[in-house]
Amino acid sequence: MYALLDANNFYASCEAALRPSLIGRPVCVLSNNDGCVIARSEASKAMGVKMGQPYFEVRHLEAEGLVFLSPNFTLYGSMSDRVMSLAAALGPSMERYSIDEAFVSLHGVRGDQTKRARAIRARILQWTGIACGVGIAQTKTLSKFANHVAKQADRKPGSYPREHAQVCNLGVLSRADVEELLAATEVAEVWGVGRRIGEQLRADGVMTALDLARLDPAIVRRRWSVVLERTVRELQGESCIELEDAPPAKREIAVTRSFGHPVTDVEPLVEAVSTFASRAAEKLRKQSSVAGLVHVFAHTSPFRPGPRWARSLSVPLRRPTADTAEITEAAVMGLRLMFEPGYMLAKAGVMLCDLSSELHQQCELDLEVEAPVRDRSKLMKAMDQLNTRYGRGTLQVAAMGQQNQLQAWQMRQERRTPHYTTDWRQIPIARA
Repeated sequence: MYALLDANNFYASCEAALRPSLIGRPVCVLSNNDGCVIARSEASKAMGVKMGQPYFEVRHLEAEGLVFLSPNFTLYGSMSDRVMSLAAALGPSMERYSIDEAFVSLHGVRGDQTKRARAIRARILQWTGIACGVGIAQTKTLSKFANHVAKQADRKPGSYPREHAQVCNLGVLSRADVEELLAATEVAEVWGVGRRIGEQLRADGVMTALDLARLDPAIVRRRWSVVLERTVRELQGESCIELEDAPPAKREIAVTRSFGHPVTDVEPLVEAVSTFASRAAEKLRKQSSVAGLVHVFAHTSPFRPGPRWARSLSVPLRRPTADTAEITEAAVMGLRLMFEPGYMLAKAGVMLCDLSSELHQQCELDLEVEAPVRDRSKLMKAMDQLNTRYGRGTLQVAAMGQQNQLQAWQMRQERRTPHYTTDWRQIPIARA
């Protein structure tokens, strides 16, 4: 048995958890540079705001009480850690599927699993202020479906039986009851189906999740793919997707940002690229990998009038490394080689490629006279520890500039809330 725990409207819920005045109000979280909507509260959905809708199309709703906020990913990551630490009490092993979702194995868990899930859900709500839905079933796909039922039954009374609200356990239902829930669900709502495949299925008369579950897996594999076949088998109760206790290491790591204001000079661009390279190197060390190639790019906005410019350059490293200084040096060198003045640059980024485990070291014959290779792994470890303890940017390479000053290339985040849970200086103060 598996349980899928999914936080409701996570970004908007995090904001309301630390600002009680937002509870029950329409709230939208915007993307980087306050461009478009990436999260909505239930009240904002009721006002007709769509996911991904540009801010300029809905900003008139502020007059009706809609609150727009800039993204506070530091807060969301911190709140996610708190929620997941509590969700781990559901079972012996857990897979963090996303920032607000986790699969939990219930293998060996005795007693009433529904009662246990409701107790954990209530604890998460009390301790963090984040409401969650929990779905329990024999496979990961069915548990994802059960979670959908639990959340819709809570949000939209009448869509599913009320007894499945908040926590839905398919394991205690009869086959007829499970089929009734599947029949009430559109095929596009099934995890792993998606819009394009959903259109193809509907064209072939497969309208509901029950229709999909009744297909012959062999025919599905020939007609569509082995991925959809696996989904069908999971809907039929055959477990095909194992729990991943540890996520696999990424094959590429990228850090890219759009600028808050156009950048025309090379020095601010160097600061931006150095910041991106440093962040990418931090992610690289976190998964115990080294990079053999640094790819850097920059371009103008495709939406702003004026001359267009887009360049990229790949800089191979002589020895794979996770050293921030070496990666930043390679990225800046590539940037300076490709930079041309006279353009209003809107975005840049750094990508680390040719990744391998840090346990695999590249050795060379000593055939030339050169300075000895410097091992700064202990320095990098100390830097990561300091930045984790005292906040990002506590210790950094000089090329990143002065982080305590507002830089022209930084994103617009005029509506960002404080880092309540990660910065002592921004802890809210309650006054009588």
